[in-house]
Amino acid sequence: MNTSKLGGKSIIARIEMNIDEVNFGQVTAAIFEAGGDIVAIDVIQTSKHKTIRDVTITVIDTVDIEIITERIRSMPGVRLLHLSDRTFLLHLGGKIETKLKTPIQNRDDLSRVYTPDVARVCMAIRDEPRKVFSLTMKRNTVAVISDGSAVLGLGNIGPHAAMPVMEGKSMLFKQFADVDSFPICLDTQDTEGIISIIKAIAPAFGGINLEDISSPRCFEIEQRLREELDIPVFHDDQHGTAVVLYAALINALKVVGKSVEDLKVVVCGIGAAGTACTKILLSAGVKNIIGVDRAGVLTADETYDNPMWQWYAQHTNPNRESGTLQKAVQGADVFIGLSAGGILKREDVQSMSERPIVFAMANPEPEILPEEVEDIVGVIATGRSDYPNQINNVLCFPGIFRGALDCRASEINEEMKLAAAEAIASVVTESERSRHYIIPSAFNQQVVSGIRD
Repeated sequence: MNTSKLGGKSIIARIEMNIDEVNFGQVTAAIFEAGGDIVAIDVIQTSKHKTIRDVTITVIDTVDIEIITERIRSMPGVRLLHLSDRTFLLHLGGKIETKLKTPIQNRDDLSRVYTPDVARVCMAIRDEPRKVFSLTMKRNTVAVISDGSAVLGLGNIGPHAAMPVMEGKSMLFKQFADVDSFPICLDTQDTEGIISIIKAIAPAFGGINLEDISSPRCFEIEQRLREELDIPVFHDDQHGTAVVLYAALINALKVVGKSVEDLKVVVCGIGAAGTACTKILLSAGVKNIIGVDRAGVLTADETYDNPMWQWYAQHTNPNRESGTLQKAVQGADVFIGLSAGGILKREDVQSMSERPIVFAMANPEPEILPEEVEDIVGVIATGRSDYPNQINNVLCFPGIFRGALDCRASEINEEMKLAAAEAIASVVTESERSRHYIIPSAFNQQVVSGIRD
């Protein structure tokens, strides 16, 4: 199996062939050998000596596109006229737009939406500021804000390159929960600057969704904004991950017949998501959590320069274990991976307790591939869509903001996160629940309604 598989991708290659030099069977064979699967062929133009065809090809990995392109270009009698990547085509001109709720059709409409009648609405809000929620877009609008410093698994790629992700986030808000949102990428990575900008634009929004901001700055930014704003502030990389992880754990524990209070949990990767996942598990009643990062097992017996690691060591690992990941997972009931691909081995999982739960959530390559341990785990989940049990933030953030906006909440607190996790877990019924189905699909319409209610 190709361990870098990210799911099928589709490209369209426009190919001109000199039929005196090459036949189409040779072209298709070359594409197949290079890793492509032809799913459609359209004849665009043909003559006595030449033919032009559009060939739709699916590939497993982005690298395969480059290989296929080179193979086609190297064939005698063949010209690659154009290559259309359907992912890039989807992004042309951006993926979202604004639309009017009420068209302006005449001068009377213009006077009511703008001048002079809009002045009456402005004064109503001035006299009673809370009316901004009922008389403007604020009641249903979230700002999706990033500085581009920790985008997906790509790292610090900057605000321009982060925009496609933030646009995608806005699409998901609208698609799944009918929440309007704006992608905003800031050209600064200064903590105070980011806080100041967000506070300045907050009057237009009913909530702030922080996204892809690197640790440890993300902790201070979120904490300060939560303290200084009167609308919900939610760092999805932390709390969205934590909520969905706990939802998955609720059902996984039912599958393997274990209780929260008795668990030994190992969390590998103590960054923003790892810390938030730990906090929600502590709130849920887990007593024995061990964190592992580059320094090994975090323990209160040591002092760390990283303030988050220092906090973590003081609030976890009650037995003050030390050593490596391999030592930490011995006898563990649950492994939660938020680190790097391939760092957990089959023998590590074999050293865990009976019917262990493994959440290998690193992307694109999990800490361990499901097929390597399928026969010895109780339940395994990943962050990928090409395996069962995908732990995906989209199960959380649309619904939790939908509920917060509807009740005009001023914050999203720990109780709301726990309730959201319980709601997500409850979508999977007892008759449906199994080791291969512990978390619902993002397209399940019960998810948002369950969280909202």
